[in-house]
Amino acid sequence: MLLSKNVLSRVILSMLTTVSVTLYASAGKVSASESAQKVDRVLVLKEKHKLFLLYKNEIVREYHIALGKSPKGTKVMQGDRKTPEGNYTLDFKKADSSYYKAIHISYPSKADMEKAKKLGVNPGGAIMLHGQPNGWGWLSFIRQRFNWTSGCIAVSNGDMDEIWRLVKPGTPIEIRK
Repeated sequence: MLLSKNVLSRVILSMLTTVSVTLYASAGKVSASESAQKVDRVLVLKEKHKLFLLYKNEIVREYHIALGKSPKGTKVMQGDRKTPEGNYTLDFKKADSSYYKAIHISYPSKADMEKAKKLGVNPGGAIMLHGQPNGWGWLSFIRQRFNWTSGCIAVSNGDMDEIWRLVKPGTPIEIRK
């Protein structure tokens, strides 16, 4: 029996949704050792598209990230779609973000503001480490292959759940090229 293209499309979409939901649900589970894990620093390597959680300079977790649409170079001004580079703090969590959970990065620093002032531009702000846009988490396996943010650092929703649990406000974050 042959299936119509419409029926076949629905079957494939249903299968993909089931796999995505299963992967998402399993990503959110935490082991006892993970819940006790300590993190004292976050390191981002933009060129490698990696975010590392560290404790006493040892890597305890590693994640694939997506960045601003223009990832090369550091953020200078609002709208340049670049992710900043430098030393900042993950200063507060925002559960009611437009994205699946967000942790604010303390950009712009005093040096960032002085640089922008010399150039006569607005340095921008609202730079976050966040999950996927609300309602679109199931597409993260595709979205995370591209730089798509306006300058933020994006991870999958499952990764964001883990980061949310392990990283406390006040944790330093270093963002390198």
